[in-house]
Amino acid sequence: MTAPAILSGLREIAGEYDALICDVWGVLHDGVRAFPQAVEALRRYKQGGGRVVLLTNAPRPPDGVALQLQGYGVPADCYDAIVTSGGAARDDLARRAAAGTLALMHIGPERDHPLHEGLNLRLTGAAEADVVLCSGLTDDETETPEDYRAPLAILLARGTPMICANPDILVPRGDKLVYCAGAVARLYEEMGGRVAYYGKPHPAIYQTAMAAAGSGKRVLVAGDALETDIAGANRMGLDVLFVARGLHEKEIGAVTAENLAALFARHGLKARAAVEVLKW
Repeated sequence: MTAPAILSGLREIAGEYDALICDVWGVLHDGVRAFPQAVEALRRYKQGGGRVVLLTNAPRPPDGVALQLQGYGVPADCYDAIVTSGGAARDDLARRAAAGTLALMHIGPERDHPLHEGLNLRLTGAAEADVVLCSGLTDDETETPEDYRAPLAILLARGTPMICANPDILVPRGDKLVYCAGAVARLYEEMGGRVAYYGKPHPAIYQTAMAAAGSGKRVLVAGDALETDIAGANRMGLDVLFVARGLHEKEIGAVTAENLAALFARHGLKARAAVEVLKW
């Protein structure tokens, strides 16, 4: 498989695209603070007339992500719109709750409660739930998906469907990797459960992001996660700018054409170009 071209920065191909769909965690921040070079790259791209859509598997509505980004040091002037998996998952819950009060089990931290607050539902446990919403692990600093096998077994026995608000398996937080909702959802599927995924790499979230970018636009996708960012963009036939010093940094080693070609061959994916980090 052909290796992606290694670029010094986004500026080398920016003029060929009208819109940039950009991943957030691992590309724009590390879960603790913003990457200044990435912020500047998005700002420069916008100044050149490009439209920036942030596409994230964050399990919260777009307004919550905007506040979080501000706290990390990502200013609102470097993007035009935010599309989130959490927003799509909330829309699903709202549709289900429209038919009557929904008994919901929520697997995830309290900070993700805006996903279901204000909807026609009541929170309950595994033995009574009509549906389970998974937005993450309650304590992702210490827990693993295996800690949820017992309640998942109860849900499975009742045939309870799961809504996964973040298909990511692992993400970096500072200098460590933490499990995400996708890891719990994968375990539930392996046990025989039914899961509705919202977010990358599934086509619906890319369609929403492309609508936010503007119809008929030449679109570039920037991301660091092969299973979500890159696989989703490949599925949609969109060009990819791969950020190498992200989720797969240790797997890649030195950012060389040979190493990148091997990485993409192993995963059966492709990218037009690669950068070590997102910068102008």
